[in-house]
Amino acid sequence: MKKIALFAALLFSGVLFAQSTDINDYKYVVLPKHFDFLSEKNQYNMNDITKMLFEKKGFEVYFEGDEMPFELKMDKCKALYGDLLLDSKLLSTQITIVLKNCVDQEVFKSLEGKSKEKELRRAYYESLRDASKSLDATDYKFKGESATPHQASEEKAPVVQNRDNQLYAKPTSYGYELIDKSQKTVLKMYKTSQPDSYSAKMEDITGVVFKRDGSWVFEYYLNDEPVSQVLNIKF
Repeated sequence: MKKIALFAALLFSGVLFAQSTDINDYKYVVLPKHFDFLSEKNQYNMNDITKMLFEKKGFEVYFEGDEMPFELKMDKCKALYGDLLLDSKLLSTQITIVLKNCVDQEVFKSLEGKSKEKELRRAYYESLRDASKSLDATDYKFKGESATPHQASEEKAPVVQNRDNQLYAKPTSYGYELIDKSQKTVLKMYKTSQPDSYSAKMEDITGVVFKRDGSWVFEYYLNDEPVSQVLNIKF
């Protein structure tokens, strides 16, 4: 049965996974709507410009809080998370572009883009444009759907645990709502006549949630293909 990994860690029952640090393993980039060094969202259009830089490179780019593709909703580790780092000195402004994976490992870091412009807007534009040369020089080509996080071997891969996939079960009159750490309802579970078995709905997808070998599993059909996912639920 075809499996789609769920949420950020691809982790359950104490099994740990290593996350790829190869930029070509990633199709998506997620950016903040507000960079820390700016006083407001998208000031000087810096967020929009950064988004366009990654799109030009071939990434599919979203801002935090945007509606995400289904596969990214289900597995946050399919994306890289971008940021701009500012280093302001007396006579220059320096910006660095950084991409990290879902477990905070650095996947890409540009050379510092520099500007000696005194006016902030022009200084930010020039230093970002300079930093983007490193991104332009990167030989990026998405490898495809086969490029997914892999199980770590004890000798070669760092052991990393990520709890971003934790869901919390909120009791309701009909069963449970599964809520993520942002308090957003991800999935609704409806009681059935069978113990540890629920009909389930996630947006426009319906399926069943049941307990198998001590793990909670969500099964449904996607594009006429059966999908089985392990859920990390805390009741």
